[in-house]
Amino acid sequence: MRPSRKAAILAMGIALTLGATGCQWDGLNSLPMPGAEGTGEGSYQIRIQMPNVTTLTQNSPVRVDDVPVGTVSGIEVENWHALVTVSLNRDVKLPANAVAKIGQTSLLGSNHIELGPPTDAPPEGELKAGDVIPLDRAGAFPTTEQVLSSLSVVLNGGGVAQLETITRELNAALSGNEEAIRDLIPQLNELTTNLQAQTGDIIAALEGLDRLGGQLAQQRDVLGGAIERIHPALTVLADRTANITHAITALGELSDVTQRVVSMSGENLKANLASLEPVLQQLSDTGNNLVESLKILLTFPFPMKNIDKAIKGDYLNLFMTVDMTAKRLDSNWLTGTPLGGRFGGVEGVVGSFAPPTASDSGNPATGPLQAPPPGQQPTPTIPGLPPIPGLPAIPGLTVPLPGAGNTAPQGSPGR
Repeated sequence: MRPSRKAAILAMGIALTLGATGCQWDGLNSLPMPGAEGTGEGSYQIRIQMPNVTTLTQNSPVRVDDVPVGTVSGIEVENWHALVTVSLNRDVKLPANAVAKIGQTSLLGSNHIELGPPTDAPPEGELKAGDVIPLDRAGAFPTTEQVLSSLSVVLNGGGVAQLETITRELNAALSGNEEAIRDLIPQLNELTTNLQAQTGDIIAALEGLDRLGGQLAQQRDVLGGAIERIHPALTVLADRTANITHAITALGELSDVTQRVVSMSGENLKANLASLEPVLQQLSDTGNNLVESLKILLTFPFPMKNIDKAIKGDYLNLFMTVDMTAKRLDSNWLTGTPLGGRFGGVEGVVGSFAPPTASDSGNPATGPLQAPPPGQQPTPTIPGLPPIPGLPAIPGLTVPLPGAGNTAPQGSPGR
């Protein structure tokens, strides 16, 4: 049977279209549909990187706010994702950071692409011809199959069957406890408020626990060795359980005796403690002074503190002469005062006989009677006057005191 003329013309038109467009034959849906949105004058194309096109096909509609504004003109594979080309009407205005999602048009399974501004960021710029919407701004709405599958999980294994048990137990717990529940709710509100105010402290504590856990993880071998070594110690404690129990029991008996003693002499104990308080307060006020003074008093007159810095070595030899004569004490302590010379004793009146130091030779009994050797007697004179013939020799007045030429000046310290 010869084909009809219309069929031949349609086949010829399809062949001419394929030849003109250079596209392979994927069915009628691979051909542009006349009158579709986004195919008119002034339309422009953009591309969308889709992680999964599900059942999206060419010539699927493109919508903005659920209004058709374009058509899917091509779907191809790029690396590990799909690259969808859509054609939009010239009056479609979208921000440069627009998002794209594949949605289900009807329950029969047809899909479309929904374009719109971002919901988590402010719109920026304007979407132009040739722009690409990247993977991070593309996705898909849940399909009917996914919704039914999730609902099946909830109904079959999600605990819906236990709702009756939960409701019954809640009724049993709340019935008759209305007042307690009413008081509990404000307390829970206060608790949550305090926890909210201490959020920073709680986070800091958790971070500290995290750091502690990290340090413990680094010391895992050390902790393992410590746990292994502590076993003998625990064994010893276990073997001494009876002794430890007896000691604790005896401590309890001692506590009872102490309590009875305190109860019987409580007033006296309080009085003693009250009397002891000023003494302890004075000791406390001295601070470190008492301790520092004990370091000196116990080793006076040669304190051991810092002596190693003054004298090098591990031993010390000391020779000391102490001159306690009245003349020396008078000379050292009263010279230049109104009392100077009044406590020198007999030797201070009749003349100095005492040696410069107690280590020099000298006899207090014969010292005042000793006279200078012959030929060394000085001529009696009075300071400030010319020589006077026949002037008597008075020690300390007209002649120098005996031994004044070989004695140390008064006031000089002895050895």
